[in-house]
Amino acid sequence: MTLSETHRTIDAIWRMESAKLIASLTRMIQDVGIAEDLAQDALVIALERWPEIGIPDNPGAWLMTTAKRRAIDLMRRTKRRDQKYLEIARGMDLYKEEDVDHALEGEIGDDLLRLIFMTCHPVLSQDARVALTLRLLCGLTTDEIARSFLVAESTIAQRVVRAKRTLRAEKVPFEVPAGEQRDKRLSAVLEVIYLMFNEGYSATSGDDWIRPLLCQEALRLGRVLSEIVPQEPEVYGLVALMEIQSSRLKTRVSATGEPILLMDQNRAKWDRLLIRRGIAALKRSQELGSTLGPYALQAAISACHAEAPTAAETDWIRIAALYEALSRVTPSPIVELNRAVAISMAFGPSYGLEIVDELSAEPSLKGYHLLPSVRGDLLVKLGRFDEAHTEFERAASMTRNYREKELLQNRAHECES
Repeated sequence: MTLSETHRTIDAIWRMESAKLIASLTRMIQDVGIAEDLAQDALVIALERWPEIGIPDNPGAWLMTTAKRRAIDLMRRTKRRDQKYLEIARGMDLYKEEDVDHALEGEIGDDLLRLIFMTCHPVLSQDARVALTLRLLCGLTTDEIARSFLVAESTIAQRVVRAKRTLRAEKVPFEVPAGEQRDKRLSAVLEVIYLMFNEGYSATSGDDWIRPLLCQEALRLGRVLSEIVPQEPEVYGLVALMEIQSSRLKTRVSATGEPILLMDQNRAKWDRLLIRRGIAALKRSQELGSTLGPYALQAAISACHAEAPTAAETDWIRIAALYEALSRVTPSPIVELNRAVAISMAFGPSYGLEIVDELSAEPSLKGYHLLPSVRGDLLVKLGRFDEAHTEFERAASMTRNYREKELLQNRAHECES
């Protein structure tokens, strides 16, 4: 394995393991900023040593052990050993490599939910919560987050730093709160889990289009949350959405990693168990609430696809109506873009193109690659291939995901022929 290949592998491992590392270290240190620094230290050590010694059989356990030792060294240096040191010492054997499976399946998973509730504390603004979530739980760089939200990288960096300082200054506890405190944070927690799942379902950057482990972790956290607050309809709405979307993961990419678009996927390979679980969760959400919330509406849209035996039998008129309802509950340019796609499928591409052209003047979508991508697709259906070629090329220049860039460039090439 070449040095560059080793570094790419380490980067992939880091994206999978960083959230677990930071969550566990936050439990130990009670400071999310220091926890992230310790996890980064472990990554630096891995970058130095693994090219020489090879990648360990259990890289997550190696990183955890290394970070934990750094935490103990820090406590020694700052003379904070006493009770915290004893508590850490008692748990040292938890992170031996032979116990990694037990470790990652057990306590660390609960720590992730505690970390989410911590970062969703009301002392942080919504923008700060989102930036911190994508940084700590999804492993995105400040540059990647900045590009996603169309703001300067320095702005995101300041939000993350200030958020960590605020959590430290306010001494926000590392816990899943109860009662009213839990309820106050619930909508923010749902948003965080939703962001985690979306990053796994369609990766912002990197060599892979999907990150299945991130989707699985978000779904697991959603299921746990539904047990903690069993009377909240939107919790079940989000779980339903993630269950149904997860059913497609194995068909979203080819054996060699190329993206497969929804209309081209082999529906016979969709996971029917996950679909049944999702529809059951959606039904539970409907039973608990008088009207569907934003997550339940998105789940209902996903259910339309899941229940259609073939792509041609999809009820696009119902999907368009559901997007109309979603746009009223949570109006946004991205929801409107999705509605345009549904309108085009239900009534023809020219109707969808009218909506997309109106969105072209929307400032928040200026750097959003899916806007020219959708426009290119509609232009293809209308036979305007030269214009479609330009749109696909523009979309390819915007995305930071290698697989998606390749897909868009191929679509541009198809327009030429």
